[in-house]
Amino acid sequence: MLVLAQISDLHLDGTPRASERARRVTERLRALPGPVDALLVTGDIADHGAESEYEEAAALLGLRGGPALPFPVLTCPGNHDVRSAYRKALLGEPPADGPVNRAHRIGGAALLMCDSSVPGADEGDLDETTYAWIEAELDALDGGTPVLLAFHHPPVALHHPLPDRYPLGRPGRLARLLERRPEIVALITGHAHSPAATSFAGRPLLVGPGVTWTLRLPWEGEQIADRDALVGLAFHVLDDTHRLTTHFRTV
Repeated sequence: MLVLAQISDLHLDGTPRASERARRVTERLRALPGPVDALLVTGDIADHGAESEYEEAAALLGLRGGPALPFPVLTCPGNHDVRSAYRKALLGEPPADGPVNRAHRIGGAALLMCDSSVPGADEGDLDETTYAWIEAELDALDGGTPVLLAFHHPPVALHHPLPDRYPLGRPGRLARLLERRPEIVALITGHAHSPAATSFAGRPLLVGPGVTWTLRLPWEGEQIADRDALVGLAFHVLDDTHRLTTHFRTV
């Protein structure tokens, strides 16, 4: 059994409010009494893409300059993130502008953290470089290894005009990949600032809640951002039959 925590959309911007909310959830994760195999951070880590914002994120997440979390921290960019600063200040790598894609093997599963950001745009896309990388990573796996794809932009409508205005582009391209690749057992995204569970191309699609604020759905009121909502996180459990169960929590 694999247990993955997920947080998303920290939008660190140098303000005490954003810092406090991010600190609140990382402290909860650090204090968990039970085993968690990894933490997924699914984009919009920074609000403006500044190096200082990633330096703060690196310290909060225990990646660089702060106390380490007791499990691996796996990240991918969102539409507010800037690839060069993300690489330099968050990952400690040389700045570069290409997609930030990373593969990880955790507890017998493969986690592909994919870059769905489009520089200079709010909508998302998995470009051809990223699709080629996914195919190569899948080809290198042993038969029977379950795969989770994580990226920022959901590929389906979530029934709110804000996230639905900036979805993952070319969803048919992703659907064709899933049709050919049964080892991909689920998709995990962020971006919507609203915990959600749905499906895409016959696979579970789980959308993590936002740390910085929660989206009010149209029937919940006209104010889009609920800035007073509790900080959200998710726990995804992949069992030995490769079935994914998700639990949402607030802090």
